[in-house]
Amino acid sequence: MYLNSEGIIFRQTRATGGRRMILLFTKKYGKISAGSSMNEKSKSRTSLALRPFTYGSYQIFQGRNYYNLDRADTIKSFYGIGEDLDKYMYASYVLELTEKLVPEELPQPAVFDLLIQFLGELEQRSRKHETLVLAYEIKLLRILGFFPELKVCARCGSTEDLDYFGIREGGMLCGNCVEKLKSEGEDSLIYETKFGIVDILNYFVTNPLTAFGKIALDDDVAGRLKVIIRDYMSYHLDVGNLKSETILTKKI
Repeated sequence: MYLNSEGIIFRQTRATGGRRMILLFTKKYGKISAGSSMNEKSKSRTSLALRPFTYGSYQIFQGRNYYNLDRADTIKSFYGIGEDLDKYMYASYVLELTEKLVPEELPQPAVFDLLIQFLGELEQRSRKHETLVLAYEIKLLRILGFFPELKVCARCGSTEDLDYFGIREGGMLCGNCVEKLKSEGEDSLIYETKFGIVDILNYFVTNPLTAFGKIALDDDVAGRLKVIIRDYMSYHLDVGNLKSETILTKKI
């Protein structure tokens, strides 16, 4: 049986006999690992569709216990990303993070559309790429159902004195609960949020990525938000160490 879908390649590894194993994120079928003998070294639209940061159309043969990528065609190549080292690093991080979070063979069309939007916006962006990455991460949390609680204390439900963010608790915390947690020695993953985290998270999640073309967070604010979001994803989504993240840690 043949499957046809738009997609983008997460990564590929060389196998024996000139073949490669390709991890493909498709819009219709989710993440699929498929073998392929297609040549990526020519200048054809087929070979271009096998390269990083290319949005393509793919035909996949589904066997009893395997997939084989038989045909590929380029829809859009985000070549500007590959020509800029900073953009390349940020895009690599987002691809690796998305690969980590989407399950095998489970369609995630909203995540797919968000990823394509991100690559398009990143290609056009001239600076402060980390703001766009943070917006992507926050939107990804919402799509996957892990967006933090911002309106009330995630521990007691209070709406007063919400000046802290608890990673374990999954959202904002009031001063009373933080004092109790401190007295119990459970405050290692609690952050003060006097830099407007609620307003930032709400703005990021309610506005499309196309609205971020001229928006850039202050470096200090971006750095604080990055620490909270990374810890939050690590705790609630079991995101381990990403190879590309070591580079971003130096950037933000």
